[in-house]
Amino acid sequence: MHGLGNDFVIIDARDQTIELSGAMAAAIADRHSGIGCDQLIILRPSVAADVRMQIFNADGTEVESCGNASRCVAKLIGDETRIETAGGIITGNVTADGAIVDMGKPSFEWQSIPLAYAMDTLNMPVGWEDLQNPSTVNVGNPHIIFFVDDSSDVALDRLGPMIEVDPLFPEKVNVNVADIKDGTIHLRVWERGVGLTRACGTGACATAVAAIRRGLVSSPVQVQLPGGSLVISWTNGETIQMEGPTTYVFTGEADWTQFG
Repeated sequence: MHGLGNDFVIIDARDQTIELSGAMAAAIADRHSGIGCDQLIILRPSVAADVRMQIFNADGTEVESCGNASRCVAKLIGDETRIETAGGIITGNVTADGAIVDMGKPSFEWQSIPLAYAMDTLNMPVGWEDLQNPSTVNVGNPHIIFFVDDSSDVALDRLGPMIEVDPLFPEKVNVNVADIKDGTIHLRVWERGVGLTRACGTGACATAVAAIRRGLVSSPVQVQLPGGSLVISWTNGETIQMEGPTTYVFTGEADWTQFG
């Protein structure tokens, strides 16, 4: 499945035991010698929700949350679905062309991003070359957001990997560059463990929240990504609502032992 071109291999392991290492997940995600995807999702039984979602990035690292995958899982299971992730429990409701997902409340404290040391996370006194004065938000995973004049002009393929592994971020970070035109956020994302991506649901959530906190836009706001658009709604102190499409691509079987 994919959400706005952010694509996933989803393995349903609710009724059978499947154990995959990070190396195996990376082998499956390889677009040349594997199946190919941005993230590998394993659905498992949950005692706290309807399903537990385990998420591997394309490099084999396990991560806490994925907004586009959450919409895909909600659409796959149907109706109202409570999804347990390492970043918390979220709720998804099916729409005609996708799903609306309640992504939970964002976190802004420096310890919860996490950062290596204390600072204001709304207007951070740090920068990398021309990218200055960012915000950071944790929406189940950590994001840094830069508001710029033209996001398409930013060399994100060069700056993204540099910022991702900066010592300021003990758990690395997803890097977002955004500009705002006529009330719409235009966003590009360097995703931790993946690279440049056509869409990032948690990135859209984090960027919308940061823009609302700074008074740059009002809720709900449309976030335009290279792969398409999402609508994000958020009020201070409340949970984030993310609405967007999902696409079913194909189903199949594989011998997972052949990967890695």
